[in-house]
Amino acid sequence: MKRTLGWLLLGVLSGGCASTRSAEALEDEGRASPSVASNDSAAPPAFDAKAFAAQFPNPAVCERQARRYQSVSRESAWSALKACVEGTPFTQLQALIDRAWAPELRTRPEGAALLAKVVAQRGGSVEGDLRLLHERKLPIFSLSSAIAQPDTYKGRYVLVRAQVGDMRSDGEKSTLWLVEHGLGSVSQERQAGTTRRRDSAFTTTGALDGQTTLGSGNVGGSLAQTELSRDTVTIPSYDNISNETGREALGRLASQDPFLEPGRDFIILARFDGMRTTSGASDEEDEGPRIPVLSIVSYYMPHPLVVY
Repeated sequence: MKRTLGWLLLGVLSGGCASTRSAEALEDEGRASPSVASNDSAAPPAFDAKAFAAQFPNPAVCERQARRYQSVSRESAWSALKACVEGTPFTQLQALIDRAWAPELRTRPEGAALLAKVVAQRGGSVEGDLRLLHERKLPIFSLSSAIAQPDTYKGRYVLVRAQVGDMRSDGEKSTLWLVEHGLGSVSQERQAGTTRRRDSAFTTTGALDGQTTLGSGNVGGSLAQTELSRDTVTIPSYDNISNETGREALGRLASQDPFLEPGRDFIILARFDGMRTTSGASDEEDEGPRIPVLSIVSYYMPHPLVVY
């Protein structure tokens, strides 16, 4: 009987120990559960646009992959597109101004600057590329249009290919004298392949004897002849040249920029601030010439090769 009671007591004690361990385990799981939940609700890692663009060195492929990302996140897709333009030799203007990117190009603050950069990477044919932008109703205009209708274009973006003629500083601010340039081309013949040359020489000798009423005599001599022929194949080639258009403007900078060097072409994106009457008229009653005033937003070096 005592042995039976002992076994019962041992069973009760062991059951109590098991219950205690189970309760402690449940408490531990309860304390651990918030951390598990916090891991599940943690924000996903930020989109790395540069790493995305690095996967696609081909600019056309990079743009297509960025476009496919729009279904996931338009914000991430736009960041990917900017990385494609920055990290590859991007000249696909037609793909950029397609309907897929039109909302971003019209509403994003950096949309106009992105277009200006692509125009520069295409060689800086501002007149031709602006026609493509206008076909898509993208609001970037030429300096000539702004000068012709200053009230209409005041406050709008203009895109100019220009050189810095002069620079003046007032404290941290700078004012540039901009001379607009247009891009043209000149043709010339260039040799293609190797040149064939043939040289030949001929020598002829002879003598003549005879007698006349005046006496006898002889005549001798030789004739040498050389022929030279050359065959060359040429093809026409065209070189881009930058010529002044006759239009000038004042460009305002918020701070001095030593990289805007005089004598070099730049593709400049600016806001058109209207026309200013300059001094220097011969008659005090007459107004001086009027010159457009621009607030420079960004500028880029044009690529030497032009994409048409």
